[in-house]
Amino acid sequence: MIEQSPAIRGLFPIPVYIVKRDTNLTPREEKEIGRIVKEGMYKNYGNSTSSNSDIFNGKLKKIKQYCEQHIKIYVEQIINPKQELDFYITQSWLNITKPGGFHHVHNHSNSILSGVFYISTQEGDSICFIDPNADIKNTIVFEYKDWNKWNSVTTYFPVSEGKLVIFPSYLEHYVEPNLTQETRISISGNIRYEKI
Repeated sequence: MIEQSPAIRGLFPIPVYIVKRDTNLTPREEKEIGRIVKEGMYKNYGNSTSSNSDIFNGKLKKIKQYCEQHIKIYVEQIINPKQELDFYITQSWLNITKPGGFHHVHNHSNSILSGVFYISTQEGDSICFIDPNADIKNTIVFEYKDWNKWNSVTTYFPVSEGKLVIFPSYLEHYVEPNLTQETRISISGNIRYEKI
């Protein structure tokens, strides 16, 4: 009798889509970001957010197109709907995280997908996602020799300027405090769909 080697399989993975734009911000995009900041920012818990929650309306058209292109790929390859659906960005806003600032643990209700496009980052910046089953997994806690994808309840993804991260809106996430003297800037957005 031939003994088969054991296999470990992951069940029900959560798709997080990451891609990096191959061009830097254009001078026009930099000016438009400056205008968004001048239009007004309001103090959020740990950071500041643009008072305009639809910044892609008339501004940053190339970044919006880039995001829409990759939302389409995410939908086709991951959601893979049988019927024709129109996925569209419902909200888009600018985030500014000054030194010492952070983004608290949150998710994005009332959407199917959410995304972040990074404008200005520092070395070591990341976004952290929390396993939706963390509470269940933490009913019994061990000390681990090493963290791995099977025993971790958080996962950090390094981010850099020009990166786009798309993920299911229900997925809780946060950004650790900015320990540099520089400001982080990103654009966040939510995505919904309707039948065509």
